[in-house]
Amino acid sequence: MNIALVGCGFVADYYLNTLGSHPDLNLVGIHDRDPQRADAFARYWNIERRYDTLEHLLADPTVDLVVNLTNPRAHFEISHAALSAGKHVYSEKPLAMVFEQAQELVELARVRGLTLSCAPCSVLSQTVQTLAKALGENLIGPPRLVYAELDDGMTHKGRYQQWISASGKAWPYKDEFEVGCTLEHAAYYVTWLVHLFGSVQRVTSFSSVVIADKLTAEPLDVITPDFSVACLEFSSGLVARVTCSIVAPCNRGLQIVGEEGVLSVRECWDYHAPVWLARPTRLRQWGEKYAFLRHFAPGVAPARYPLVEGPKLKTRYPLPHPMDFSRGVADQARAIVQGREPLISARFALHVNEVVLSMHDPVAMGSPRAIRSTLLRPS
Repeated sequence: MNIALVGCGFVADYYLNTLGSHPDLNLVGIHDRDPQRADAFARYWNIERRYDTLEHLLADPTVDLVVNLTNPRAHFEISHAALSAGKHVYSEKPLAMVFEQAQELVELARVRGLTLSCAPCSVLSQTVQTLAKALGENLIGPPRLVYAELDDGMTHKGRYQQWISASGKAWPYKDEFEVGCTLEHAAYYVTWLVHLFGSVQRVTSFSSVVIADKLTAEPLDVITPDFSVACLEFSSGLVARVTCSIVAPCNRGLQIVGEEGVLSVRECWDYHAPVWLARPTRLRQWGEKYAFLRHFAPGVAPARYPLVEGPKLKTRYPLPHPMDFSRGVADQARAIVQGREPLISARFALHVNEVVLSMHDPVAMGSPRAIRSTLLRPS
C-alpha cells in the first residue's frame, strides 16, 4: 500500500527505522511545513519525493494512506484534511486534543468509508499478545485489579537538549512539556487495558503541575500538568489505577492481579519485554519465584542501543527501537486490503482518547466522568 508521511520531526525517524520490516508499505513521499526539515529528512532516508504543500500531497491519487506525524495540536486539522480528501489516516497520539474533535474525525471517516487508526500500536507487540494469551488461558484466575505506572523521571533535569534523532532533529521539548506527559504517554497502557479488558465505563482522575519551572531555555507558553493519577472502572468489573508523570523516578511497570496469581511487565516501551507470572505458594502468601513466559516471534531478539554519531555530539539513540512504530500502519494497510477494521479501529482510538483526556484534564472533562464512547473488546 502506498503511504505518505506528514511531519518529519523527531518521531518520524522512529517510523522510518522500522518501515523496512513491513515490505507491504511503500513510502511514496513526505511533507513538512518546514522545507529545510523535510529536505534533511529526505536526504538522510534517501526519499526521492518531497511534496511542497499538504494540498499537493493530498491531491496525489497514488497516496492511499496518510501517516500524520505532526505536532499533537495539529493532529485534528491534518487528519481532517486527509479524510476529506479521501485518504485513510494513521495518526500519532492523541487522535485530537479535544474530545469533540476526535468524535468529528471518527464520524467523517465513517461517512467517507475510510479507516482511521491511531498510535500507540504496542497492543500488537509480543508482550501484549503474551498477556492476552495468559489471560485467555486463565493463568491467574479472574482478573480483578491493575496497577500501571508511566513515570519517566525528572525529564526537565535530564540532558534533553542533547537528544538528537537519527536524521538530526532535536527533541521538541517545548511541545512535549506544553502538550503534557499524560497526553503523550498514558495511551500506552490505556490501549493495553482496553485491548485486554474492553470498555472503560468511568474515570475518576486528578492531575497537577508539580514542577512549574521546567528550566527550559525558551519559556513555555502553556503550563501543563506533569502528574496525573486515575482510577479506571471497566464494564467487566475490573478496576485499574494508572499514574503518569515526568517527576517520579522512572517506572513503567504493570501488574494484573487475579484471584490465583499476578501477571507483570516491567517495561511497556519494549515490544519484547518478558511477561512474569507469580502464584501463591502457600495460603495468602505470594511466592518469590517467577515463571518466565516466552512468546516471542521466531528469530526476534531484544533490541540493542548502540552509540551513533549525531550532527554535533554523540547521543544514545535506539537502533532498532524496541518499539516497532510502523506495525500499526502495517496492520491498518492489511485491514484495508482484507476489508476489515484495523485492530486499533477508529472507535477504539476514540475510546482511548476520551479516557486519556479525562486523565489529563479532569476539570474540563469532569471527574468522575462517565465515558461516552463504547466498543466491543477486540478479538
